[in-house]
Amino acid sequence: MGKDQDAYKQIALTLATHFDGLYYIDIESGGFNEFVAIQELREAGLPSKGKDFFKSAVKTARKCIHPDDLDAAVEFLNKDNMLKHLADHDSCVAIYRLVNNGEIVHIRYVGFLSEDKKHIVFCAKNVESEYRAAEEQRKNLASAELMARLDGLTGIRNKHAFSEYSEYIENAIETKKEVVPFGIVMCDMNDLKRMNDTRGHSYGDEALQSASRMISETFKNSPVYRIGGDEFVVILTGSDFNNREKLLKQFREKSDANRIARSGPVVASGMAVYHPEKDASFDEVFKRADQKMYKNKSKLKSLKLMEDFRKMDKIKKAIPEERKRLLDAFFGAMCTMSNGGYVYLNDMRYDFSRWSLALVTDFNLDSEYMYHADSIWQDYVHPDDVEIYRTAVDAVLCKNDDVQQICYRAKRADGTYVLLKTRGFVLVDSEGKPEYFGGIIIPEGNN
Repeated sequence: MGKDQDAYKQIALTLATHFDGLYYIDIESGGFNEFVAIQELREAGLPSKGKDFFKSAVKTARKCIHPDDLDAAVEFLNKDNMLKHLADHDSCVAIYRLVNNGEIVHIRYVGFLSEDKKHIVFCAKNVESEYRAAEEQRKNLASAELMARLDGLTGIRNKHAFSEYSEYIENAIETKKEVVPFGIVMCDMNDLKRMNDTRGHSYGDEALQSASRMISETFKNSPVYRIGGDEFVVILTGSDFNNREKLLKQFREKSDANRIARSGPVVASGMAVYHPEKDASFDEVFKRADQKMYKNKSKLKSLKLMEDFRKMDKIKKAIPEERKRLLDAFFGAMCTMSNGGYVYLNDMRYDFSRWSLALVTDFNLDSEYMYHADSIWQDYVHPDDVEIYRTAVDAVLCKNDDVQQICYRAKRADGTYVLLKTRGFVLVDSEGKPEYFGGIIIPEGNN
């Protein structure tokens, strides 16, 4: 397996910061190499290399996995089961308890296919600290009454709590009791289904948590409820009610900034106010807020469609499948030499490019495949560094194959900037005309 050492190093550099253990497995033979040793498995006897990973892993599991988890772990470590799962999913993930020196330790195992589809990358991480933190949080929320009223994902009030509060207001309206002035803000996060389908439910959950924080931080003095998968309600009271127009404007500006930057949740919103002289029920106010929210949601969808049409209008001709396959082949070859950096490759004839999935995730790009990627990526470049970036791109587009290394800052999905160093190149065709432009982007701290 010595000929694959460069590929191993690339994988190890990319994943070592995220996992405690890393193993590279040949699917056909079962042979494996260890790149990073997780202490718990090493102490249990898992060798650093061998002829049959799955056999060795099951043997080790029988020595150290908690008896209640053993059957499930053995099933997870079955080669056929793992391959069957990976045929339909990007990865397979499981957490099992391991008994280490008399203490229970929770270990997360992750397996996924390599780029060549001939190997499995198997990773392990000690998540005991995460598990204990989650357990402590559960203890703090141990009260049955409290748990019944809080949303487990976001920590805000849930649909049950909303029903109780809305019934209280409804009863006050019906019985003609004095009702404190209130308003309702309906919120709906965009694209949750697409996030879950394309990036996984964990990504969608993080987006919902971020949306919840954005709503709660704007309407700080009012109760916020999650009443559905992507639906939130704010009951405006006190100072938030008095400043409702200003707060709604601020909230929509924040949502629109996220939409433009493609970073952070985009949330549609609508507001309605209770009018004692004409509203006979809480539900009437709720429905008005809901209708205004959907009107705002339609506007946001229209803006996205217009942006998509503008992008499509720039595309003179779509790349043929044969050229796309050739681009993918070149891209795969580049990945073996990336040494942990982000890879990009552009077919200059069609202005169509492919980018590393890691970069797509880290910077929240729409896709690993893009037309006119230079203008899309420019939106992520720090305003002070745009001239540096634009000068380099223009040199390439003007068919100058002498590409200089440049450094600039770009904004990640979390809103922070990272310094990037790029090494680019131009490939020419048989007539000496530039045909492909590509390179490797190295984030600060990577070598």
